[in-house]
Amino acid sequence: MNEPTSSRPLASPAASGLKVPNLRWAICGLLFIGSLVNYIDRGTIAILAHHLQQIFSWTESDYGWIVFSFQFAYAIMMLGFGGIIDRMGTRFGYALAMTWWSLAAMAHALARGVMSFAAARFLLGAGEAGNFPASIKAVAEWFPKRERALATGIFNSGTTVGAVVAYPVVGWFFLKWGWQAAFIGTGALGFACLAAWLLLYRLPRRHPWLTLGELQHIETQQTDEPDSSGASQPWRNILRYRQAWGFTLAKFMTDPIWWFYIFWLPKYLIEARHFSIARLQLFGAIPFLAAVPGSIVGGWLSGFLLRRGHSVNFARKTTLLACALLMPTGILAVFSPSPWWALAFVSLSTAAHQGWSANIYTLVSDMFPRKDVASVVGLGGAGGAVGGMIIAPVAGYTLQYFHSYVPLFIIAGVMHPLAMVVLQLLIPRIGTATPPAARVV
Repeated sequence: MNEPTSSRPLASPAASGLKVPNLRWAICGLLFIGSLVNYIDRGTIAILAHHLQQIFSWTESDYGWIVFSFQFAYAIMMLGFGGIIDRMGTRFGYALAMTWWSLAAMAHALARGVMSFAAARFLLGAGEAGNFPASIKAVAEWFPKRERALATGIFNSGTTVGAVVAYPVVGWFFLKWGWQAAFIGTGALGFACLAAWLLLYRLPRRHPWLTLGELQHIETQQTDEPDSSGASQPWRNILRYRQAWGFTLAKFMTDPIWWFYIFWLPKYLIEARHFSIARLQLFGAIPFLAAVPGSIVGGWLSGFLLRRGHSVNFARKTTLLACALLMPTGILAVFSPSPWWALAFVSLSTAAHQGWSANIYTLVSDMFPRKDVASVVGLGGAGGAVGGMIIAPVAGYTLQYFHSYVPLFIIAGVMHPLAMVVLQLLIPRIGTATPPAARVV
């Protein structure tokens, strides 16, 4: 199913009377929509958390363990879906993931307590784990290296738009029909996305709407482009690469910060800044709205540096460092006297994180062949989810016993600069990954 695209001579794509210019950006739009729906579904419980705690008498640690169950499943299935997508192919692997997470999102409406909500979150986390391995692999299939960071930044901004859209959408369902309707309504969005995906997505060489000129552009390779011939590698081989460990540890350290903002920022605004659900519906999405240009600008900046003649190593790491150094601004939020200043500081932090994310994901296709991209992304995603598993009970118990968000915001501010140090130590120069046994000393 994973036909190499660079080892065959160029030929016209599948015959069709309809040809769409710049079709790769329409494919990027599909990935944007998929990520948007993915984040609406995962963010619904965060927006309703305060209300559900009152209905079901959850403690802070109960909510932490419900979030933990999502992260636990996400970690396991990041590994599973990475391999599934590399073997099934992007089209059918992503379709499986969308079907799974949409059904799981709707199943929350049947939950009635901590255990049943935890079970629904577990199923949701398992299905949603397919989003990023499939999307990054699709970008590697449809974009040349110099455009991948921008394409990743655009589709990754769907996660922040999803977090933004979730506030009015979930609030509308909740205020009109109740909390069960919020889960059912948001979950149903995935099936519309699934239909569009199955209708439109194909590999470039098999897409009837692709022009020959765009196919040639897509398959333009640089001299350091990893070879995509042969079968995808098993896990035991991928784990031999220092580059895979660098990516995974960077995700382990920084993904939990985004999870913290997704799952605890609404509670922080309600409990510490005294927002109502209606006020949250209007203003709670501001930090995620700010993250949209952060993701796109982060992706654009490294592509701009590449076009100016800089190396991939310089372009990616310069952008990553700039984003990492902006993250500590989020610490100022808890010390701000005004909720509006708090929102402004958190917004800088969320924008910087998404700029970081657009480039950290692109490192995989910079260093590994397309046939292994989903597997490596799955490995890193699992590392990020394990970090999320740790932050969930830590946040819950911190709030339950210390009644303060200050330690959590400090953690959120320092992890990206530390991850940048780890990344530089393990990947001193970005290039085609070679396992230790293959290196010439």
